[in-house]
Amino acid sequence: MELKFYQVDAFAQHVFKGNPAAVCPLDEWLSDDLMQNIAMENNLSETAFFVKQDDHYRLRWLTPTTEVDLCGHATLASAHVLFQHLEYEHSTISFSTSSGKLTVSRKKGDWYAMNFPAKPYPREAPPLDLYHALSGEIADEVYKADDFLWVLDDEEKVRNIEPDFSLLANVDMRGVIVTAPGHDVDFVSRFFAPAVGVNEDPVTGSAHTMLTPYWANRLGKRTLVARQISARGGTINCRLLDNDRVELEGQACTVMQGKILV
Repeated sequence: MELKFYQVDAFAQHVFKGNPAAVCPLDEWLSDDLMQNIAMENNLSETAFFVKQDDHYRLRWLTPTTEVDLCGHATLASAHVLFQHLEYEHSTISFSTSSGKLTVSRKKGDWYAMNFPAKPYPREAPPLDLYHALSGEIADEVYKADDFLWVLDDEEKVRNIEPDFSLLANVDMRGVIVTAPGHDVDFVSRFFAPAVGVNEDPVTGSAHTMLTPYWANRLGKRTLVARQISARGGTINCRLLDNDRVELEGQACTVMQGKILV
């Protein structure tokens, strides 16, 4: 069996930046084991699979070790493949997912706008292991949803953290977002998720469903510019909408395309 395959750098204007995702368009679903093996073989933070269903697409995301409920950069990569390579004719794509309906709209200048549910961020007392795992960096505030949100007071503290991934892997959450005000953007972040097979994710769209409402409320503005300051790095334009949703804008570049033989 031959499967189409694309590798896309999401939240990037140029190749080798942003967050790479694999995208596999399917005519019908493969077995869960086969999709997990493909994701493990790709060895990227996410591999996206989608199947057309009536007027929308069913979309799933797998890390090298597990399936996840939401992935922003692989959603952006999937939309990019549909628009750029599979001749999708409309301006907005609708995906049904484990996190409900998601849409991606094509904008001017090769930008895409993703409409996602916003995440609440209740305050939380963090486990002591998390403090030790994050270089002993004391947070000003800590919140918890699908991930811990670890708020620091300076961009350089976020940049300089050297996590203990073995300790982080034992934290009972998908991952940990570390964030602070930015020097030349509204806020910066990094994202660590060894528990799901991703030590550090280069640019994490799903983390910004929690970061956007937090920083919008803290800064008193609904439109923000964010930068994830991993080694590859990427920029996300964020907007808090009125209906407990967020809009995340980014660009994408195709790096590879070919076939998977299984």
